Amino acid sequence: MAKQKTIFACTNCGATSPKWIGKCPSCEEWNTYQEEVVFNQTTQESKLTSWKKAGKTIDPQPIELDNIAVGALNRIDTGDKEFNRVLGGGIVPGSLVLIGGQPGIGKSTLSLQVAMNIKAKVLYVTGEESEDQIKMRANRLGKTSGNCFILTEINTNKILNHAQQLQPDLIIIDSIQTISSPNIESMPGTVSQVRECTGELQRYSKETNTPVFIIGHITKDGAIAGPKLLEHIVDTVLQFEGERQYAYRILRTLKNRFGSTDELGIYEMQSGGLREVNNPSELLLTQRDDDLSGSSVCATLEGLRPMLIETQALVGTAIFGTPQRSSTGFELRRLHMLLAVLEKRCGIFFGQKDVFLNMAGGIKVADPAVDLGIVAALVSSLQDIAVNHEVCFAGEVGLSGEIRGVNRIEQRIAEADRLGFKQMFISKYNMKGFDKKRFNIQLNPISKITELMETLF
Repeated sequence: MAKQKTIFACTNCGATSPKWIGKCPSCEEWNTYQEEVVFNQTTQESKLTSWKKAGKTIDPQPIELDNIAVGALNRIDTGDKEFNRVLGGGIVPGSLVLIGGQPGIGKSTLSLQVAMNIKAKVLYVTGEESEDQIKMRANRLGKTSGNCFILTEINTNKILNHAQQLQPDLIIIDSIQTISSPNIESMPGTVSQVRECTGELQRYSKETNTPVFIIGHITKDGAIAGPKLLEHIVDTVLQFEGERQYAYRILRTLKNRFGSTDELGIYEMQSGGLREVNNPSELLLTQRDDDLSGSSVCATLEGLRPMLIETQALVGTAIFGTPQRSSTGFELRRLHMLLAVLEKRCGIFFGQKDVFLNMAGGIKVADPAVDLGIVAALVSSLQDIAVNHEVCFAGEVGLSGEIRGVNRIEQRIAEADRLGFKQMFISKYNMKGFDKKRFNIQLNPISKITELMETLF
């Protein structure tokens, strides 16, 4: 008779302890240990099934490194350009992909669209919804597919048995927190269940060379729910993020063993599903005809993709004793640094002023190249002088007031030129190494922040 035992596992890193402790000694997080009932079985390996598919079985043998022939990966086209972009060109056979995101952000919609767009046999496993609910979503998307099979099951043994019989080219699990393994006697969603289920899916994926997509929930802190071991097991980690108040969604690559982690895909949520956004600058630039103070346009990079984003600043007299500092989509500490540079190097004081900064569209920007545009928006709002809407900025502001060069300036200039901007302020250190005559936009190189103040204001 197999024995049961109770352990305490950390929900953050997966470390275990025979008793409850307040602080995890592994990840040093507080109050993360939860009680779990596990099945102590010495012959557990004998119950693991080796999943084989005719013609797709992988039997690895030791090979000398010099004898390994390097060839191009035969990736599977998903039918979605943005999804292919973040994966590095398509789905790699035998890969394990984890898609995380907030509840209701559109993870299931994205996965169902991929399942119906791809020209391959797909097994869509759902433990959260019924077949009727999946069909209703498919009808709302206005798409159909004869190669998409729906399975409502939470038992991993039954799921893999169906996969062995169907032999799909892609498996989608929605979600990993709802399925459970009979080898572990604990509730679905616990650390041990998530770890065991992911391990079984990984073994099936590698042995049969079948790619598997896993949808995972995230915690209130934005991290993927479950142990950190989950992110180490999978080959690719994709983060699906966005604000519910805005229509756009961003698919960001956090880890990718088969491609770059600098790519991202942008979608727009519509009534008929997610629409690919090939020109994100159109969503991030406000359509306006008049010049307004406190607004400027910056050339930034998200991954390898250049885009223009509008920066909005509001500077007013502080009503209360302590001035307010608020930033949306931009790091607040860097805003404080830019305000200090303006006061020290330009003599423009914000000490008794409320400062509010917003990145239009709700996007979060960490690119230092937006510093120059933020400085222009702050001074524009303070002096109530509008910046010409045909002018954009790209430059990093240093503590000494110097304008530092930014990387891949040619792509930023080309994006601004394509969208019809007439002038662009950049660092003079970026003026070397490319042909200025290729662009119709006027380039204004500057080396100090005081030169920008003299030219604009």
